[in-house]
Amino acid sequence: MATVETTRVPAAVTLPRTRLADYLELSKPKIGIMALVTVAVGYLLGAAPGFRADHLLHTLVGAGLVAAGGGFLNQWLERRADARMRRTADRPLPAGRVSPAEVFVVGNVLAFGGIAYLAAALPSPAAAIVAALTFALYVGVYTPLKRVTTWNTVVGAVPGALPPLIGWCAADGAVVAEGWVLFAILFVWQLPHFYSIAWLHREDYARGGMRMLPVLDHRDGRLTGWATALTAGVLLAVTAAPFAVGAAGWVYLVGAMPLGVWFLARCVRFARVRTQQTARTVLRGSLVYLLGVMALLVADGVLPRYF
Repeated sequence: MATVETTRVPAAVTLPRTRLADYLELSKPKIGIMALVTVAVGYLLGAAPGFRADHLLHTLVGAGLVAAGGGFLNQWLERRADARMRRTADRPLPAGRVSPAEVFVVGNVLAFGGIAYLAAALPSPAAAIVAALTFALYVGVYTPLKRVTTWNTVVGAVPGALPPLIGWCAADGAVVAEGWVLFAILFVWQLPHFYSIAWLHREDYARGGMRMLPVLDHRDGRLTGWATALTAGVLLAVTAAPFAVGAAGWVYLVGAMPLGVWFLARCVRFARVRTQQTARTVLRGSLVYLLGVMALLVADGVLPRYF
């Protein structure tokens, strides 16, 4: 009887793919990509009307490495809490696919490598300094505070709003009023955005020992709802700031303000009727708002300075 020879794929061949996927998940790519979009907008506004593609590339590479390192160390610090939460139990660390020591080492190499890269590749050290501050606040302050106080979301909004200043510093070496306007928009935007996420996963956060506002407000969610609506109202006012300081013109204002009103309406609806569905409309609306505002800033605040 003829034998059929079968070819087995050695485990060593498939391991790098699995490890690469785990590393990608540890880096929190969705958060990183969103941050790099704001880094790019900050750079383009800060550099206008001059522009150097190599400086922008260096900035994105360095900031991306720092963001990835922050993701690694955030999950290293939260590995025990992640193991107790359903949505995070299959992450690489709680699932046991990578070791805590490996994640700690790789995370630090990525973060400090990115900071060193920014310092070496750009004319001014300002971008590296802001990137280091972002990393320190995200990993060293915000992440531990999630198990201590409900104010962690407000504190965490600071490092979340710093990426456009990394871009601005890379372009100009310092931050002026227009750059701080970008910081203000991102700072306030994160509050309704993350309140909606925390509401959707409030039971999981409670299991993980995370002191998010909806965990404290678990009975009827009224406080979470109105905190979401209130911060969206503040965001609507802040949305006009780029026009006020001359970072963008009427095209931006006419496009961005209705977008802010539309997002506020979703938040008010969530405040009045707190369900999974209305929380999801806030979450999705926050992403549409941010991408829309960034696009309008580029269209009316960046491009006219170059053409």
